[in-house]
Amino acid sequence: MNENHAPRAPETKAAGDTLDLKDAFGISRALDEQKRALDSLSLKRVRPVLGRDGNRAGPSEHKDAFDLYMRSGDDRQLRALDAKAMSYGSGQDGGYLVPAETETEIGRRLAAFSPIRSIASVRQVSAAVLKKPFTVAGPAVGWVAETAARPQTATPTLAELQFPTMELYAMPAATAALLEDSVVDLDQWIASEVEAAFAEQEGTAFVSGNGTNKPKGFLDYNKVAEASWAWGDIGYIVTGVSGGLPASSPSDVLIDTVYTLKAGYRQNANWVMNRKTQASIRKLKDADGNYLWQPPSAPGQRAMLMGFPLVEAEDMPDAAANSTPIAFGDFARGYLIVDRTGVRVLRDPYSAKPYVLFYTTKRVGGGVQDFSAIKLLKYGTA
Repeated sequence: MNENHAPRAPETKAAGDTLDLKDAFGISRALDEQKRALDSLSLKRVRPVLGRDGNRAGPSEHKDAFDLYMRSGDDRQLRALDAKAMSYGSGQDGGYLVPAETETEIGRRLAAFSPIRSIASVRQVSAAVLKKPFTVAGPAVGWVAETAARPQTATPTLAELQFPTMELYAMPAATAALLEDSVVDLDQWIASEVEAAFAEQEGTAFVSGNGTNKPKGFLDYNKVAEASWAWGDIGYIVTGVSGGLPASSPSDVLIDTVYTLKAGYRQNANWVMNRKTQASIRKLKDADGNYLWQPPSAPGQRAMLMGFPLVEAEDMPDAAANSTPIAFGDFARGYLIVDRTGVRVLRDPYSAKPYVLFYTTKRVGGGVQDFSAIKLLKYGTA
């Protein structure tokens, strides 16, 4: 036999080249998990964010860039993001929009510290003015027989309420040491610094603002006796005593105030007064000697007066002749607060050396949207 055609011995693999079946399954499983992780990351990048407070796995690109701007003044990443998003609402001279996380935190804190904001309706808009239509006179309706003629109904008459947004600002200051400390959460810091300033200014405007460069407060509208009430006015009833409550059965005027509201508004109604008025009201007792004012039933709850929550607003007027120190109503239906989306921060390291100022602005408006939902108690005779 020719040696060229001799049968060859089977080739053998080295011990290190052998691949166990179990190892093969492990590698395959690891590759599958890696692919799922990459697919998940790809989907998150292209998936639109539903809502401004959507939870994310980590800080957003905007948040990282804004944090760099706050700490060092380097705004190159923010300008690049603005250019990519074709944004024209911010810039070096006018400041930069804070990340959605920071804006949400500011809004949450304001809801907790601003008394009227905590009970009113709040709406976010992107325009400078919110226009809200309402029906002055609805279509004509009536009962008819089954086979009777049905005349054409009248066209409803519409009017429009406008809620312009005004600029509100605060200017917290920081030291270089604070900004250099990477442990400090600048989102929480700036939210905590502006909450008191924003809440104080808002609280005054929502109660008594005149609508010029600020929201229009519910006490700034035309106030009329409830018997003469018409849409566009805030109705009131009187105590019958100038500057005070009646000496006999003083709680009766509070009952009258409650039932001035229609039943649909009483379900979610709140009392609103300042601490001095609350101190005097707290002393009132019923015929059995029980206090009408009841303390909060649990931490974080409100005190109750005649079964309705009591909100303490320091900007309500004190008891005086012909003043209206007590308001009662469904403020969620009666008063509308309009927040324009976007809070801006301008970093200023020059005006107050060695401190760095952060000029923080937001736009907010407000006004009465349902004049049937809020009533007042006037300390007077007419």
